[in-house]
Amino acid sequence: METSRIPGFYKKSVEERRDLLRDMHGLTDQDINTLAEKEALSPDTADKMIENVIGTFPLPLGLGLNFLINGKEYVVPMAIEEPSVVASASHIGKVVREAGGFTTEATDRVMIGQIQVVGCPDLQQAKDKLVAKKDVLIENANAAYPSIVARGGGAEDLEVRILNEESNSAYQQMLILHLYINTCDAMGANIINTMVESLAPMVEELTQGKVYLRILSNFADKCLARAKCVIPPELLRTGDFSGEVVRDGIVSAYEFAASDPYRAVTHNKGIMNGIDPIVIATGNDWRAVEAGAHAYASRNGQYGSMTTWSVDKSGNLVGDLELPMSVGTVGGSIRVHPIAKIAHNILNVESAQELAQVIVAVGLAQNLGALKALVTDGIQKGHMALHSRSVAIAAGATGELIDIVSEKLVEMKEIRVGKAKELVEEYTK
Repeated sequence: METSRIPGFYKKSVEERRDLLRDMHGLTDQDINTLAEKEALSPDTADKMIENVIGTFPLPLGLGLNFLINGKEYVVPMAIEEPSVVASASHIGKVVREAGGFTTEATDRVMIGQIQVVGCPDLQQAKDKLVAKKDVLIENANAAYPSIVARGGGAEDLEVRILNEESNSAYQQMLILHLYINTCDAMGANIINTMVESLAPMVEELTQGKVYLRILSNFADKCLARAKCVIPPELLRTGDFSGEVVRDGIVSAYEFAASDPYRAVTHNKGIMNGIDPIVIATGNDWRAVEAGAHAYASRNGQYGSMTTWSVDKSGNLVGDLELPMSVGTVGGSIRVHPIAKIAHNILNVESAQELAQVIVAVGLAQNLGALKALVTDGIQKGHMALHSRSVAIAAGATGELIDIVSEKLVEMKEIRVGKAKELVEEYTK
């Protein structure tokens, strides 16, 4: 039976980790060779993906371990350059699994396409005409992309809004049509844009206005994923800090982020430390996910915490995270990037909804890991210990010398490239 619990995984060599992954997830020899290649994404493939290609930019690809979500085990690929993120996520994954694991859910994959109309002689009359032709507009939109309809998706509804009706500026007054489209497991940008572009002539005819923008919205607030964990305080005990002290510190830290945008930005950046690496590893659009998440954190009029942390009647710590999660399992670079395909094989998710749920669970775990560190030993202790390895490498250390210099830097509490260079010179005389 597959498990995400792999004790001592961090102690193994990179080659040993790949071999273990091959056995656990049935990766092919070609998959293993791709992971081992210095240039897994070839320049020829990269040249077809974007313009003016001069090379590729690799990121470390690690595995978040110990995740139990809705009773299912997940090994989570994470592409990120920042030290301590993967370790923190894996640590919290273990804590939460001992409490029963994460519970998650997701809405249908309904995305939004927008059509902007300006210069309407009568905004309200134009709105009424669009609403009256709702069924025809939806039918025409689906005719523009029949393959998504065949897969059980397609345009399902529409809404019309008037913006800046009281303004005297012709630039500010406008009509906005929202087309709600179920993109199933696809990322959806091409589907959405094709549909709204196809409706432009009919919308202009009905409104007697001019259509300018017709494009998807990355604020996918109809496409949500939610994660929750409930943790008894004894599982939070850290060193000399009791579980109750850690629990209360986490709730207090959350309230700080909920009340102060200056703290909320850093708090939420930590959440995205868990989310972005999975979005990147699976070939999805991390900029879209980031933009939607931060917009959702502002939906009540002030930018605040994406997560909520509270204490239930039994004294347990309760964490919740709900975010728009516009990710897919087919289409886009998912089918093109060789590492993205392997990441999907490792994750073993069956739908875009399931992928979204895994992502928010890891985001919640990453937030808990950061808050737990902040209210106990401080964020620097673990982070700098891992960062010291990068400093040693930057100073010219190689092989076993990396660990020797790294450990010495931590011992001296002087994690600087200059000091690391002195140590490298000393040990290589």
